[in-house]
Amino acid sequence: MADLTSRDHDHLWHPFTQMDEWMSYQPLVIERAEGFFLVDTEGKQYLDGVSSIWCNVHGHGHPRIVQAMKEQIDRVTHTTMLGLTHVPAIELADRLIAIAPEGLSRVFFTDAGSTAVEVAIRMAFQYWRQVGKSERTRFVSLVDAYHGDTLGSVSLGFSEPFHIGYEPITFEALKFKPPFLCAPLNGIGDPSGEALEEAGRASLAELEALFESRGHEIAAVFIEPLVQGAAGIWPQSPSYVAGVRALCDRFEILLVCDEVATGFGRTGTMFAVEQAGITPDIMCVAKGLTAGYLPVAATLATEKIFEAFRGTYSDYKTLFHGHTYGGNPVGCAAAIANLDVFEEEDTLAQAKRNADAIDDALERHISPLPHVGPVRRQGLMVGFDILADPETGRHFPTDERRGHRAVLAAREEGVIIRPLADTMVLMPPLTMPPDLLERVVAATARAITAATAT
Repeated sequence: MADLTSRDHDHLWHPFTQMDEWMSYQPLVIERAEGFFLVDTEGKQYLDGVSSIWCNVHGHGHPRIVQAMKEQIDRVTHTTMLGLTHVPAIELADRLIAIAPEGLSRVFFTDAGSTAVEVAIRMAFQYWRQVGKSERTRFVSLVDAYHGDTLGSVSLGFSEPFHIGYEPITFEALKFKPPFLCAPLNGIGDPSGEALEEAGRASLAELEALFESRGHEIAAVFIEPLVQGAAGIWPQSPSYVAGVRALCDRFEILLVCDEVATGFGRTGTMFAVEQAGITPDIMCVAKGLTAGYLPVAATLATEKIFEAFRGTYSDYKTLFHGHTYGGNPVGCAAAIANLDVFEEEDTLAQAKRNADAIDDALERHISPLPHVGPVRRQGLMVGFDILADPETGRHFPTDERRGHRAVLAAREEGVIIRPLADTMVLMPPLTMPPDLLERVVAATARAITAATAT
């Protein structure tokens, strides 16, 4: 263990991690996984309370998915989608279109959520140029949006620690306030009921005003439907998502829905947009697509979008974009098996039952805590803030790292959680049994109590 830690500290550079802090304590070194548990090099088990960063669906090592991967390895592990095709990609595309919102008919494979968003940016920009409206070059996204960490997706988003200083190498997106930053929520209110609806109406009014003044230059609006994830798990009402679609239709602007985090049952339906009864022009998926087993992502588009890219080679209407491992056969096989498991084990029904179970646990263990703001939950996406003063929304000083302290305290109890600064996030696998969900929430509550004691 000491040797592994030393080699990690000597050579690895971890994502979204201040390495001075990382090297100040003993890291947790994972060796294997069993069901809903990660197991370290000393054999200690830890409940995976964040689905290995929001992507694990059925637990680790599901035999159906593992077997499909093994069988595909015996056939072919990788072949390019450039100039060739292969059986798992064809089958997976067919399966995705069968479950996607009606009207989405084309699938472009990449390898991560960020790259799926990059494809959507390119599609939307090039679409307007090829239909004779090249003035439509601007993109719109929500304040505090997060769409990934490649430069195009970074440009769409904004989070001060991640984005300040990168202005010279990113483009400027037009912004409008999401519901959680509109009255009566204003970032600290109870994000539910009529308050959420009222805040949604205020956000839509701001978007409408933006369209009225600059709609002629806007190519597309990007949203994370139903839940703004990395902003802090802030929900939207289904009527709000439908309202964004209606405004895009009225002003003839493309709607791109980033379902990287919200897709594959995470919000209670296969895709979040189903709850709003809408079809986006373009939809990005990743994370749960393979149940968290291998990196595969996809950008789905309507036939209208696809048709704009057809022509002779010399028309140069081709989408000149692609990734070496996009549509990897083993990853596609894992994704197909994942969709089989969804059907065979009625995963969505399990997820809905578990959402009720975690809601009950949150009410009993988290809501009564003196340093916790209102709990936000949509399906099995949960967020809440550790606050110095919940009444005013005052945070603890950043360098006190209260969220990080809670992570380390929960780890002592054998539970893995990961916050967004001092916003605690719980994102268990969809099928984690209720007794284990109870353990995750109870351990998190005790960890917060310890982290805010002094």
